[in-house]
Amino acid sequence: MEKNEADREIYERLRAGDMDACGECVVLHSNGLYRLALRLLGDESEAEDVVQETFLNAFKSIHTFDGRSSLGTWLFRIAYNNAMMRLRKKKPATVGIDQSIYLDGETVPRQLFDWCCLPEEDFLSGEAKNQINEAISRLSEPLRAVFTLRDIEGLSTAEVAQILDISESAVKVRLHRARLALREQLAGYFTEWAERRGLK
Repeated sequence: MEKNEADREIYERLRAGDMDACGECVVLHSNGLYRLALRLLGDESEAEDVVQETFLNAFKSIHTFDGRSSLGTWLFRIAYNNAMMRLRKKKPATVGIDQSIYLDGETVPRQLFDWCCLPEEDFLSGEAKNQINEAISRLSEPLRAVFTLRDIEGLSTAEVAQILDISESAVKVRLHRARLALREQLAGYFTEWAERRGLK
């Protein structure tokens, strides 16, 4: 059964008061919600709290869900809002999304080594994963949210726009900026990796 079909079935059962559907909903969506919350908050305990809050809020208000998006998209929206409330309590000031991206005082990109075309097994190494995760964590919250939802969770541009309550064109702009920033941050690491192996 496809995820959207499973979502529809779970939604109908939740509306009918089927408690088993709650557990199935958690199994289906908890990993994705946790990854989003962890990327945004950088704290495992807080991410777990966000996931719990998300399901509690969703199950309490399931009768307000209008079905215009998928159940999964709705849950991501709740999780995103919960994570953002926590972030706002921590951070009094944020950087505007329309500002230019600067890393170490320079506009991206500085280096253009095409690390995206390295063999897939290289991205599976612990060292590479750590480098990538650290680079993602350094993205601004708006860029990190879009990158996580679109490129990590595989949601469509339209779904990401619904979750973040922004236009599809804004999603595309933010995703482009996130990818440029990551490419800039990781270029040095993968350039050095390639040089060590005689690929550059």
